[in-house]
Amino acid sequence: MTHPPAAPEAPPKAPARQSAWSEGVDRLRRAATTEPGRLRVIGAVLAALVLAFGTVTTWETTSRADAADRVLHRSQPLSADAAAIYRSLADANTAASTGFLGGGQEPPKVRERYRDDIERASEKLATAASNAGSGGTGSSAAAISELNKLLPQYTSLIERARANNRQGLPLGGAYLRYANDTMQTRMLPAAEKLYQAENERLDDDYDDAEPYPWAAIALGVLALAALAWAQRRNYRRTNRVFNPGLVAATTATAVALLWLLVGHTVARAGLGQSYDDGVRSLHVLNDARVNSLKARGNENLTLVSRGAETVTTDRGVGDKFDMAYQDQMRKLAGDSGLLSRASRLADDDKGRDPVRTAANSVTEWKARHKSARASDDAGDYEGALDKVIGSPTAKNTASTGESFDTVDAALDAALAHEQREFQRAAEDGKGAMAGLPVGAAILAVLGAVAAVLGIGRRLSEYR
Repeated sequence: MTHPPAAPEAPPKAPARQSAWSEGVDRLRRAATTEPGRLRVIGAVLAALVLAFGTVTTWETTSRADAADRVLHRSQPLSADAAAIYRSLADANTAASTGFLGGGQEPPKVRERYRDDIERASEKLATAASNAGSGGTGSSAAAISELNKLLPQYTSLIERARANNRQGLPLGGAYLRYANDTMQTRMLPAAEKLYQAENERLDDDYDDAEPYPWAAIALGVLALAALAWAQRRNYRRTNRVFNPGLVAATTATAVALLWLLVGHTVARAGLGQSYDDGVRSLHVLNDARVNSLKARGNENLTLVSRGAETVTTDRGVGDKFDMAYQDQMRKLAGDSGLLSRASRLADDDKGRDPVRTAANSVTEWKARHKSARASDDAGDYEGALDKVIGSPTAKNTASTGESFDTVDAALDAALAHEQREFQRAAEDGKGAMAGLPVGAAILAVLGAVAAVLGIGRRLSEYR
């Protein structure tokens, strides 16, 4: 019986080709079983850690230095400009009412003050508008648009009030009150919204500038630990205390880490001081000055309106403008008032002295205002007018205008001092990080090269 021929044997299968990644891992595993291979891996890891430390340090310190620069040269100046718009509008309103009380021919100094305030507000609004188009917030843009629309309307109302006042027509007082209502209910709230938006941007820049660069610090500590381990390993295998390359790499990494810690700590302290001793005081002083301007404007309008507008509050029925004056004075004076807060925030006598002067003048102002109101309530309008704007004939008449001028000048001096304090501390904070991004990058490169050379010296012993 014959059998069919046997089937030919299948050729042996070629082994499956490994991927490039798998082959690389295998080669690395095989290399790691020998001392030269281990040294190459250690050198590569040390160089990578030191370079990663330098890269992250450069990135984090650059972003913080940029934020500190924005605080100093962008967001705080823009916040100051927004405050200047707020103050200029309030001051223009006060000057307009003061000029109105002066009669048909308002004093040239008062008219010049009004004109300067309007020009300053227009100039600062133009700056704010250009900024709103390049990084400003939506609320800033809306507030600026509102103010640009309302400012010509307001000045037109003031000119109508003046024209009627020169002719002795009572309609001038109505135009002035309407202009004041436009300022108080629409323009100043929009200016305050702009001021708050710029302050929020300033706070955001502080938040970006102050945090510690924890990722860079962690990588620096890890790199130093890896370098220390490599040197200890080298000592245990060769009995040599120092490897020059690894010592140099450790020194470069340690210097970069120390520079990072000290530089950022000093920068953080300077920025913190600029906020605590500068920005916070500026906020309170700006609020105090605006409230004093509003109070003065309402005091003037009390005489302009002659009781034409009254309001009912929990304190009873009274003149609308005198009630507003009393509210603003309560915000200024007292232990919890703006001036007391400003005095507590001031960190030296140069900051406290003008605030004390303002507080004393507010007390004097309130007493003189009470006397003026008594004269007006008794029917002596001219006597009340002299006590508010001063008398051109009786030079010894003490007026509330003199008290207001002292308050305004003192607050202006306090604001200038606190602005200088902010500038000094913020410059110190920004300067502490000068050169750190570039210096860290250079030290990292030097450290990585030194680590590779140090390992290379050990490798040469196997050749």
